[in-house]
Amino acid sequence: MAVNKMEKITIIAESEKEEMILQAIQGMQAIEIKDFFHSNVDSSYIKKHFASTLLELDGSQKKRFQEMQTEIQEALTFIERYSEKTAKKKRVKRQTCTLSSLEKGFDAVKITGYLKEIATLKKKLALIETTRKDLLAKEKWLAHWQYLDIVPNKNSLESTELLLGSISSANQSEFLLEIEKISSVYIEEIYHSQNHVYYSLIYLKNMESDLDGVLNQYSFHPFEYPYDILPKEAYLENKEALTALVKEEKQVKINLSAYREHLEELYLAEEMTYALIHREEAKKHLLNTSYFFIMQGWIPVDEKQELSSVLKEVLPSDEVYMAFDQPTKDEIQSDIPVKLKNNGLVAPFEMLTEMYSLPKYDEIDPTPIMTPFYMVFFGMMVADIGYGLIMLLGALIALKTLVLPRGMKRFADFFLILSFPTIVWGFIYGSFFGGALPKILFGINLPFPILSTTEDVNTILILSVIFGFIQLLTGLMVNGIELTKRKRYLDSISESFAWQGLLIGILIVVLGMMLFDNDGLMTAGIIVAVISALSIVIVPIIQTKSKIKGVAKGLYNLYGVTGYIGDLVSYTRLMALGISGGSIAAAFNMLVAFMPPVARFTVGILLIIALHALNLFLSLLSAYVHGARLQYVEFFGKFYMGGGRAFNPLKTEEKYMNIEKKSKVKE
Repeated sequence: MAVNKMEKITIIAESEKEEMILQAIQGMQAIEIKDFFHSNVDSSYIKKHFASTLLELDGSQKKRFQEMQTEIQEALTFIERYSEKTAKKKRVKRQTCTLSSLEKGFDAVKITGYLKEIATLKKKLALIETTRKDLLAKEKWLAHWQYLDIVPNKNSLESTELLLGSISSANQSEFLLEIEKISSVYIEEIYHSQNHVYYSLIYLKNMESDLDGVLNQYSFHPFEYPYDILPKEAYLENKEALTALVKEEKQVKINLSAYREHLEELYLAEEMTYALIHREEAKKHLLNTSYFFIMQGWIPVDEKQELSSVLKEVLPSDEVYMAFDQPTKDEIQSDIPVKLKNNGLVAPFEMLTEMYSLPKYDEIDPTPIMTPFYMVFFGMMVADIGYGLIMLLGALIALKTLVLPRGMKRFADFFLILSFPTIVWGFIYGSFFGGALPKILFGINLPFPILSTTEDVNTILILSVIFGFIQLLTGLMVNGIELTKRKRYLDSISESFAWQGLLIGILIVVLGMMLFDNDGLMTAGIIVAVISALSIVIVPIIQTKSKIKGVAKGLYNLYGVTGYIGDLVSYTRLMALGISGGSIAAAFNMLVAFMPPVARFTVGILLIIALHALNLFLSLLSAYVHGARLQYVEFFGKFYMGGGRAFNPLKTEEKYMNIEKKSKVKE
């Protein structure tokens, strides 16, 4: 398959129908809306004749939806974090539905009511938390003074004063000695902490000046006692208030737990607000007047019939105008988005192309060409029947039992497909969780391993290079065909076909020398290689006005043969990773096998599972990364440029559910 063909769509309808049409388009998730005033449309006619009726976008609706979304998210977080832990958790199960069914189930009034009630509980909890902090601070303070047996406010005399305060523990001894020197002062220690000592002092008022000097000298910190009851009584009252506060908090959390029953409604309401916000954002790209609106966008050709059917369901065909136009050359170069279209086997591998760069609209999609190579390379690097079966079962279980987000589903499909080459190469190497397959089974001689990772290392190495050689030739062939289609015939020779001839000629020479010992074959290879090399040098001479520069350029291009040698060496990683993964697995098996029988069948089982899980993860990661690297550096570099802009249709967020077209969902 290839890049999905696009057409430019124009829709004109009454202003009252705008929301209805946008909802239908959003449910399809197949139209990218263009900014009308930043496109190549000549809008001077509209500005001239409809200037008085043009409308500015009102952002109040979008702001309202954003505020509601924020409130919903805060409410969900609050419920999950603070509701009673014993309450039954009711999580939303991911599902597939249409946008229209989601919108029908959205009751803004009910959700607003929930949010107000939850906000009230949130305020109560916040007040409880503030009160608790105050009470705990008072408790700590009263704990220091609970042994004071008088109430200062009720024990004032005309001739004496009661003073409460604290000093640093380091100054205690000197402070007491100085106090003893002052007559008519009674001092009592109330509490002694690690760093401070708390005192009550009773003294004659006429001794205040003498006492002040000592207090200032030792940084005595006085304070006023605020209660009309004894500290011990105040301490107990504070404890009772804390106990009552705990009960109140528990009751609030129990009340909050009741909203767990409405979690699904809140999750779906959040999903709906995302959809409404995206729809409001799309409106700023439209041309709006008091009477009508104009929308332009890009639509895949195969979605045109679906769009017509969807719009017919929401309004009569004579109430909406639709026109489809082919993209212009300028739009193809600078504006048109790219959407890949491949069959079910190839589609999961599109994410590898997207990670590198999407093709331009008029460029070939490399995904179908890359897929078989990536499958072979991945299987060769993991190469274990057991690991392949785990991938197969894991992916199948996930796909059959869960509704996965689109990205995760693509990953599951990706590894499901890759499990098959992994199993095949596992049979070739004769590896099952690092153990060798039996030579004889039920009296039948089995051919495994077809290639031994210990005895056939050189053969595997040569096979890796052969696969790389084939992929390089394929990349050059694709490049030559694409250049020929663009009528760049000389470039197709110097950049593609001549290089293919040079590489094939060198291969023929090597085969003639090392495998067949045939002089005729060697001569043929040399002739092919020389003609190809001359083509690489001569074509730049023909294309360049300055023949000296042409010669220099041709010789420099020919020097690129060293890069091809480096590319072929890169493919040896297929051998290295395949052998290393199997060797590590075998080493883990050997490690557990050395354990005593009791340990082997207890701790050893857990250990072998953990070790093989680690090796599986590392093997998959290595194969994924190095397999992609071979495509990006060695393969794509031969024919692929990329630089396309991804297709970005008006759609929903799909945070909690998958939104599908009505034709794909049974409602």
